[in-house]
Amino acid sequence: MKKLITALLLTSSLTANASNTEFTQKQLQQIDEVRTSALNSDLSYKLLESLTTEVGPRLPGTENDKKAVAWAQEKFNELGFDKVWLEEATFPEWRRFSESGKILTPSEQTLHLTALGHSVSTPKDGITAEVILFETLDELIAAPANSLKGKIAYINYRMNRDIDGNGYGPAVRARSTGSVEAAKKGAIGYMMRSVSTAHHRFAHTGGSHYKDGVTKIPNVTIANPDADQVARLIALGKSVTVNINVQNEDRGQGTGYNVIGQFNGTENPEQYVLIGGHLDSWDLGTGALDDGAGVALTMAAAKHISDVKRTKRSIRVVLFAAEELGLWGAKAYFAQHNNELNNIVAAAESDFGADVVYAFESNVSAESLPVVRAIAKELAPLNIEYIGRNQANGGPDLIPLKAATSAPIFELAQDGTDYFDYHHTADDTLDKVTPAKLRQNTAAYAVFALMAADAKTTIKPKAQNK
Repeated sequence: MKKLITALLLTSSLTANASNTEFTQKQLQQIDEVRTSALNSDLSYKLLESLTTEVGPRLPGTENDKKAVAWAQEKFNELGFDKVWLEEATFPEWRRFSESGKILTPSEQTLHLTALGHSVSTPKDGITAEVILFETLDELIAAPANSLKGKIAYINYRMNRDIDGNGYGPAVRARSTGSVEAAKKGAIGYMMRSVSTAHHRFAHTGGSHYKDGVTKIPNVTIANPDADQVARLIALGKSVTVNINVQNEDRGQGTGYNVIGQFNGTENPEQYVLIGGHLDSWDLGTGALDDGAGVALTMAAAKHISDVKRTKRSIRVVLFAAEELGLWGAKAYFAQHNNELNNIVAAAESDFGADVVYAFESNVSAESLPVVRAIAKELAPLNIEYIGRNQANGGPDLIPLKAATSAPIFELAQDGTDYFDYHHTADDTLDKVTPAKLRQNTAAYAVFALMAADAKTTIKPKAQNK
C-alpha cells in the first residue's frame, strides 16, 4: 500500500496540470484529496467488521436479516447521509435446519455436503441410494428416460480458476437446474461437485430452481475433496452408495427491505450515481466477501466524498435485499423506480469480494467516453487498467436495470482469482479480507462516484436497440 500512495503522490502533479475540459483544477485537487483520504482510512473495514461481527450471516427473512436492515439504517445516519429510507421487497423465504451425508459403500466415510437454496427436505432418516456420475449437465440431460430410477444423480463438473471468475457461469448451470434434469430421469436425489475452486472441505451453497410439473428432489453440493473421493471410487468400478440427510423448509412469501442512503446533489439532485451491494448473505459463513465488503466499501466511499464536497448530482448507495435468493431486492427497486431510471447517470455494484480492483470499464454512449477516460486517468494511480471496449456488464443487482432500460453501467473489476475458494461457504469470514485491499476498493469507488456525479457533461447510456 505504501507503493500505491507513493504512485499517487508522484502522479498527482501531472494530473493537476493536465488539460481537462470536464473537470476544473479545483475539482482535480478534490479528487486527489478524496482518493488519498480513502487510501488512508479504515472506515470501510470498521463497517465490515461491525456488520459481520454484530449481525453475522444474513439469510433473507431471518432475524439477522432484520438486524442488518436496522444496522444499515443506523450506520447511514451516523455517517451523515442526507436521506435514509427503506423500500420493501418480497421473496420466497427458505430455511436450512440440519444436514449430513455419508458414503456407505464400499466403505463408510463422512460426506461434507450442504443443501442448495430452496432444496426440499429428505425424509427424517435421509435418502440412501447408489450414485450415478455424470461429468456435465449436458450428459445428464442426454441420459435415457427412467435410467436413474431410484438413484442419486451426481454431476462432477470442476470449475476453473480465473481472475475474472469466468468459470462460474458454466459451472452454475448444474446448480440451477440439475435437480430438475435428474428428477426427469427418475432420480430420487441430486448431488453435485461444489461450484468452487477451493481445496478445503467446505461445501458451496447457492440458489437452485425447481420446475412446475417435475418432482422436487433433495438438492445438495459436496466439498471438492469429497467430490474427488466419490469420483475415484466410481473410477475403480465400485458401486458407491451414499446417504443424504437435509432438513429445510419453504416458508412462503417473505418480506425484506432495500436500505438506501443518499447525499443530495447541489445542482441536479434528481440525477444520481448509484453504487452499492447486497445486504443479505448465505447462512453458512458471515458474508464478509459476499457481500459485506461491497456494502461497507460503497457506504465508506460516499462518506469520503461528502467529507470533501457535495457533488452536482446526488450519490445514492443502495443496499439490495434478497440477492442470494434471486435478485428480489433489485427487481423491486428498479420496478419501483421504473419511471425515473433515466435519472441514473452511472451505476456500479461491488459484489465480487474484497481483492483489488484491477480494471475499469464502461457501457455508455460514445459522446460520454471523454468523461469515462477522465475517470480512468484518475483511477490509474490505484493500479487500475482502463478497458476501452465499452461493454461493461456490471454486478448482478444491475441485471434488472439492464432489462428495463439502457443505462450507463460501469464495472470496477476485482481480482477474483481466489474469490471462489470462499464464496457461498462457511469460510466466507472477515479474516479473508485484507484491509489494504479494501481501502484500494474504497478509493476506486470514491473516485468513480465523485467524478461521475461532478462531471461537466452528464453521462448518457447507449441508445437502446428495439
